[in-house]
Parts: sequence; structure tokens; C-alpha cells
Amino acid sequence: MRLARVFVMSSVAALALSGCMRHPAPAAMVRPHNALDALAYGGRQAVAPEPAARRVMRSPPVRAAAAAPHVVYAAAPPPVARDPAYRLDAGDRLRIVVYGQEGLTNSYLVDAGGSITMPLIGAVAARGRTPAELSAAVAARLRSGYIRQPYVAAEVEAYRPFFILGEVAAPGQYPFVPNMTVESAVAIAGGFSPRAKRDRVTVTHTDARGTVRLVVPTATLLSPGDTILVGERWF
Repeated sequence: MRLARVFVMSSVAALALSGCMRHPAPAAMVRPHNALDALAYGGRQAVAPEPAARRVMRSPPVRAAAAAPHVVYAAAPPPVARDPAYRLDAGDRLRIVVYGQEGLTNSYLVDAGGSITMPLIGAVAARGRTPAELSAAVAARLRSGYIRQPYVAAEVEAYRPFFILGEVAAPGQYPFVPNMTVESAVAIAGGFSPRAKRDRVTVTHTDARGTVRLVVPTATLLSPGDTILVGERWF
């Protein structure tokens, strides 16, 4: 009996050992860490977390603000050309003072030839010169055999007139005053006629650089000697 019990226990142990050998214990699975591991293991590809720098680079681009609509501004008409210092011309009246010489101190008109005529020295060219330049020219002529140390000053006493033509109440020639605009010139000429074109006029300006003709608004400043032409509107 004792031998039979030992035999039975040995048989049971052998059967248990054979069962363990047929069914191995499950092995621990290693989770893949990259694409090659996923292919090797045949599992689902794991996506490793991206570095912070790469996440910033791959962040969706910021949408640019909508571009402002292209606006085209109409160019303003060029101003009437004028010299920075006033240049004399025919029709200007000057007050010339020669200190200590009452016979030479007087008012002088720039004639059609662009000169003034003074006692002792005769004609002196004034066209295209500033009052200061004319003073220097008169002093130089007086210094040549007349006055040892002449002191001369010249200023504009009256500017040459401007002219206004076309659709105004009283076209013609009028005295110029500083800071005159086209609008004030039209007012001096009695205002626009009923058929006048009131937003733009044609101004003819002449200086040392030549003559120009410009279409300008009524707020444009004028220069002495300018000619304004007020056109007629069609409707």
C-alpha cells in the first residue's frame, strides 16, 4: 500500500510537470518606442511625444491680418512756381533809400525793359533780382566815382498787378497784395459769372525759369504778374 501511494504521487507530479512544459507562461510584452519597433513587433505604431521646440515649429501658422484695401489718392495740382525770395520785374514800384542823399532817395518804377533809372548812375537792371541784390547793385554803381561809402536799402512799395480773364464780373488788371489767392482775386474782380467753372482755374506764371500754365484750385496762392483764366462750365 505504501508503495502504491508513492507511485500515485509520482505519477501526478509527472503529469503536472509535463503540462507546464506544453503551456509556457505568458512572456511580458515590451511596448514599441519607434516605427522600427512597431514594424518588428507588428503592433500599432506608437507616437512619441515631440520636443517642445518641434511643437512650436509645427504649430499652425498665424493667419496674417487681411491686407488693407488699396486706396488711390488723386494727386493734388502742383502749386504755382515761385522763387523763395521775391524777384523783381516790370511793373514793380520800389522805395530806394540812399542814406544821407535826399536827392537819390525816391520811389522808382521798374520799366518795361526791367530797369530803374536813378540820378547820377542812370539805368540799373532790376528784373530777376531780389530787392537786396538791387540795393547792392545801386551801391556798387554809386561807389564808382560818386559816393565813397554809400548805404542803400530797397523795398517793394507796390507789386506789379495781376490779370484776371474769363468768366468773372469785371475782368481786367488789379493791384496785387501779399498772400493773395485765386479766390480773393476773383472777389476783387466782382465774383464769378453765372456760367463760370468754379472749382478750377488756369494760372499762367512767369519767373526766371520761364513761363508755366497750371490748372489749380481756387485756394492756390498767386504771385505778382500772374494771369488767371476762369473757364466756362458746360452745364
